[in-house]
Amino acid sequence: MQILQGVVRHYDWGSESEIPSLLGVAADGRPWAELWLGAHPSAPSTVGSTGTPLDELIGSDPEGALGSDVNSRFGSLPFLLKVLSAAAPLSIQAHPSLSQAVAGFERENAAGIPIDAPNRSFRDRNHKPELICALTRFEALSGFRVPQLTLELLETINTAALDPVRSRLAGHTSESMADLLEWMFQLDGAAAAAMVDSVVESCRAADGPRFAAEREMALELAARYPGDIGVLTALLLNRVVLAPGEAMFLGAGSLHAYLRGTGVEIMANSDNVLRGGLTPKHIDVRSLLEVVDARPVEPEIQAPETSSPITRYRSPVPEFSLTRYMVDGSLPIDRGPAILLCTDGWVHLGHHTLDKGEAMWLPAGTEQVSADGRGTLFQAGVGSTH
Repeated sequence: MQILQGVVRHYDWGSESEIPSLLGVAADGRPWAELWLGAHPSAPSTVGSTGTPLDELIGSDPEGALGSDVNSRFGSLPFLLKVLSAAAPLSIQAHPSLSQAVAGFERENAAGIPIDAPNRSFRDRNHKPELICALTRFEALSGFRVPQLTLELLETINTAALDPVRSRLAGHTSESMADLLEWMFQLDGAAAAAMVDSVVESCRAADGPRFAAEREMALELAARYPGDIGVLTALLLNRVVLAPGEAMFLGAGSLHAYLRGTGVEIMANSDNVLRGGLTPKHIDVRSLLEVVDARPVEPEIQAPETSSPITRYRSPVPEFSLTRYMVDGSLPIDRGPAILLCTDGWVHLGHHTLDKGEAMWLPAGTEQVSADGRGTLFQAGVGSTH
């Protein structure tokens, strides 16, 4: 076991205070958006006093670091653990399935688009499922709302500009939702901006408690991204609020956005993002429409375990698992390969002590370890083959 030093990402939507507070360092006025803990080649964590990048450490002895099973299945650490802290909305986005990622990557390679080009959508051949567990109140959008409920929401926004949206939603099917998305994304800039402006004015004039939070969200998004079609897209999606300890899994094709809050996020190693609004970055409409799952969903919120100090969050993919230990005394910890992160209090692990904000690399083959102390410990591990 060795102490792990993460890499901070300063994206403009990040909070200035939450990650510095977690790490026990002074805020410096910059947005601290993400803390990366893993072996992602673009920003690997470093290990121990030598500062060896984790991907190099694993690459020097993959069998010893990962174990024979994980090494044969993946050949590298297949997940990335993050602390994500949003003070402003991230872009609306979806991620491809594994087969879609392979096809898209090959298609863009054949077209001669450089891997780091701004208009590149598929930067690798992997999918990007993810799971977010809230550390603070966490607001997000996740999947398409049932059309009947969206129609009821739109009825509280009194503008004829939404009539084309209402008519396309009236079919109440995933095909009508897909048709609506295609129509919205093909609007020219002026038409989209005019529709958004009309919606914003109507949201300001609307009254009543039902869907008030959704209308307020539209106003906030439009203030940050005036005229962006993503403001309308956001009104089609389920608004989700996670309490600390609650989690949500996001699979391939799920159109989503994180709005605000801090959480622990785990994902498969991939940079494949298809954006659908609330961003100045490239929007690949063709690929987005191919990837998006337009079926209405009711987001599944995973509540923390109340009868046990151990919560194992459900993840249907083999690349990762996430477990939360509420340590008050002594608890046995699952074997590696894994990354351990203390988010509150302090925890003894073998000869090491993790304080709030500190992380550790737990290689395969390490003897059974217990966590002793009083604190909250997250363990990111490899998922099951089942």
